[in-house]
Amino acid sequence: MKRVLTPKMLYFGTPVLLISSLNGDGTTNIAPMSSAWWVGNTAMLGMSVNSQTVRNLQERPLCVLNLVDAAMIDAVDRLALLTGRGDVPEYKQARGYTYEPDKFTAAGLTAARFDGDMPDGVAESLIQMEGRVRDIREIDGPDSGLRAMEVSVLRTHVDESLLMTDHPTYIDPLSWDPLFMKFTEYFSGATLSRPSSLARGWDMPPLRTAAARCDSVAGGLDVDQYPGPQ
Repeated sequence: MKRVLTPKMLYFGTPVLLISSLNGDGTTNIAPMSSAWWVGNTAMLGMSVNSQTVRNLQERPLCVLNLVDAAMIDAVDRLALLTGRGDVPEYKQARGYTYEPDKFTAAGLTAARFDGDMPDGVAESLIQMEGRVRDIREIDGPDSGLRAMEVSVLRTHVDESLLMTDHPTYIDPLSWDPLFMKFTEYFSGATLSRPSSLARGWDMPPLRTAAARCDSVAGGLDVDQYPGPQ
């Protein structure tokens, strides 16, 4: 039996990232966010219009999307209640937010320089995407205070430790352990549940033989001969 609910928020499970944007004085603001998805070479991001990040991107559309793995969870949480906005909105003050102009130091993270006018990335991030905001639109009703941002991904930087040994132009999903947020709590884990039929259709390279653990889940399928998901 199912029950009809009206959840306070629909955070069923979305990846966590740190988004870098440029402040008016040329310094970089970094902010954690967890409403993000990708298709093609485009990222779709959802944030509050009251954030310093959205303010920045409305005026200076370049950004760096720093994907976060489980090892960065403490740094992410140190940023959770910090804002780059000097005039902290009252509702954020009530939730414990404080103004912090130097978030790199506050989080214990290292700035990584990029070419041109890009904001600094986060050196500890194993995957970084340089992007440009193409569009910002209101979502969820006129009084929601939410904005959806369409970002064109210009370049993607991936740490070599995440690349497949026999297919070095592919990211190994068994090596990449992204941090996820579900209902405001952090989750991680890079365990393969079962082989994917979609991966076979897209002719993706096979995963290493550790994936054979999921044979029983896959109904006895020979994983070593099956191109696993990418």
